[in-house]
Amino acid sequence: MATKEINTPIVETKTKNDKVTPISTNNGGNGDYTADSIKVLGGMEAVRKRPAMYIGSTGEMGLHHLVYEVVDNSVDEALAGFATKVEVTIHIDNSITVIDDGRGIPVDDMEIDGEKVPAAQVVMTKLHAGGKFDSSSYKVSGGLHGVGVSCVNALSEELDLEIWRDGATWQQTYSAGEPTSKLKKAGATKKRGTKVHFVPDKTIFTATEYNYDTLAQRLRELAFLNKGLQITLTDERATDSKTGEPKHTEFKYNGGIAEFIKHLNRGKQLLHDKPIYMEAERSGVVMEIGLQYNDGYSESVFSFANNINTVDGGSHLSGFRMALTRTINYAGQQMGLFKDVKENLTGDDVREGLVAVISVKLPQPQFEGQTKGKLNSDIAGVVQAFINERLGAFFEQNSTVARKIINKAIDAARAREAARKARDLTRRKGALDSGGLPGKLADCSERDPNRCELFLVEGESAGGTAKQGRDRRFQAILPLKGKILNVEKARYDKMLAHEEIRAMITALGTGIAKDDFDPTKVRYGKIILMTDADVDGSHIRTLLLTFFFRHMQELIKRGNVFIAQPPLYSIKKGKSLQYIKNDDEFDKVMLKRASEGLVVRYGEGAAKVEGAALSRFMTVLKEYLSFFDKVDKRLRDEKVTELLPKIDLSKHADFEGDKKNPPKKIERLERELKKLQKERNFKSVESRFDEEHNLWEVLYLSSQGAERLINWELASMPECRQMISKFKQIEAYMEPPFVVETVAKGAA
Repeated sequence: MATKEINTPIVETKTKNDKVTPISTNNGGNGDYTADSIKVLGGMEAVRKRPAMYIGSTGEMGLHHLVYEVVDNSVDEALAGFATKVEVTIHIDNSITVIDDGRGIPVDDMEIDGEKVPAAQVVMTKLHAGGKFDSSSYKVSGGLHGVGVSCVNALSEELDLEIWRDGATWQQTYSAGEPTSKLKKAGATKKRGTKVHFVPDKTIFTATEYNYDTLAQRLRELAFLNKGLQITLTDERATDSKTGEPKHTEFKYNGGIAEFIKHLNRGKQLLHDKPIYMEAERSGVVMEIGLQYNDGYSESVFSFANNINTVDGGSHLSGFRMALTRTINYAGQQMGLFKDVKENLTGDDVREGLVAVISVKLPQPQFEGQTKGKLNSDIAGVVQAFINERLGAFFEQNSTVARKIINKAIDAARAREAARKARDLTRRKGALDSGGLPGKLADCSERDPNRCELFLVEGESAGGTAKQGRDRRFQAILPLKGKILNVEKARYDKMLAHEEIRAMITALGTGIAKDDFDPTKVRYGKIILMTDADVDGSHIRTLLLTFFFRHMQELIKRGNVFIAQPPLYSIKKGKSLQYIKNDDEFDKVMLKRASEGLVVRYGEGAAKVEGAALSRFMTVLKEYLSFFDKVDKRLRDEKVTELLPKIDLSKHADFEGDKKNPPKKIERLERELKKLQKERNFKSVESRFDEEHNLWEVLYLSSQGAERLINWELASMPECRQMISKFKQIEAYMEPPFVVETVAKGAA
């Protein structure tokens, strides 16, 4: 009789009070899967629950993406012909303000689910709401889904919206995507445009500090892609050493993409002086393409669709690459330059030393996801035909340039073949085989790559010191002799012949080149570049990063490559030695040490503060003075700046009042300034009503005749808010006279 195998799952048991009970196998759930298990998330709630789906990540990339979403709306206004200027400001609390001079978001009411809601509120709070679903308001735009700015709103602690439209100023505030006030008409104005100020939500983002260079790069790209559009970036966290003003950069390029190419090629030896530039509209697609070759060995190609940087490429980039390879091969055959070449040039050959920018603008483009990293619209054929025609004609009319480009590609093909032979030869000799590790590598005993660290150390002597200080269980040391080869300026075969680079490749175990490189085979989870904190060390670190960026970029993307940061200070007292990372940490340590053994008495009653309270007071005082300096740079008079925290001008209501009667705090401020008028040589002091915002403000003319304004715009700035907040924490201690006493060590 045939037997039937019974597959019964084995359930582990545990004993409790001598009773055997099965261990639960339901992964912590209660086993019920009913209609109650299904959750329907509302629009803003969904964004806050799964932000990465909408902005890519909750790290640095997603944080910067918030700015791109708001700026892209302003640039869409410029594309439509209504805006000429976009201003971006990073405030000291890492909040962002974006201002444009476009049409302003519509403010009239529209009906949503039977309820009348202002259009601006719908745009800010509803997903898939916007003016870009057809081509009537915007023929071409980067925005498609009506999701961008509502996502920014959902992921912000606070968002302040101000619209200048139809001769009026409109204002509304939000928090976490929900309105905290109604859209109201604040006053009259002749301006037009939109102002968005937002504070990213610290409970959602793992990174909260904006990188100036990251934003500057994106804004510079947008200025290049939109001829004549002026974009400014101001960073109030940093001060220009020459002017004393906040760091500021202006981007405006009338040359467009041709100027972009020159910017990308600055400092490089060029094969031809002028970029090859082509522009046309075909089948409803506006194409603008620029390219130029240098004597380098790497390719640098940027692709854009409706001003969106398509980092993952797409149909426009593949069309460009196919057309470039085909056109150069065809031109080379026509000129008889391929006599010694066995086969046609590959795409890698023709793109060596190429710097190119491809920008297409098309109605209703198809992107992959909300972050729009890849263009899926079927335009490869249109781009290919356009480049075949224009580039072919350029080569016919400029045969000298064509020969230089084709000969460089032929040299690249020969070098590729030489590199392949060199790689095969070194592999046969076992030089790149991870079985034979470099002799100077001090390896670790751990075999799990995720637990292993490799320190690439500058110099043999530093390598010896590092070996003494390492934990040999999981830390490996590879000392590098001198400066490694600059792979940016060296061909593949020369790179493989360099001893130090070969030692790194062998130690890492990933292999090299497109065909052999496998990042999953890396022998160390962390690769740490440890160089000296001097100019030479910085240069060596740059050379190492260049090598990883050009030949092992996947390791950087996977988060395997690190830079060791040396401490800025060391403090030694007796036998204790403390290393300190930066100036802020140094200040904290020094303030704590300074307060030890001291008592400060204040006020007529000689109250005292000491120990931890004194240390805390000094820390807050330092922070207060830092914010005070920032506010004072706007008012240029310490006596005036001191009045703001004393009067406590921190609320919107402090500036509200009807046209004839100013609020009490404004009246008091005016009185105090008039008391200072003679001493400070003010030419005039007056309070006045601001028609644009329906708020009161105080204006005074300095001794030089400069106009200074104290208004809600100043009071609502992060530095002013922080200054007043810190003042309140230390106000009780700010009563003279002050007496400092030292306490003898060991005194009761």
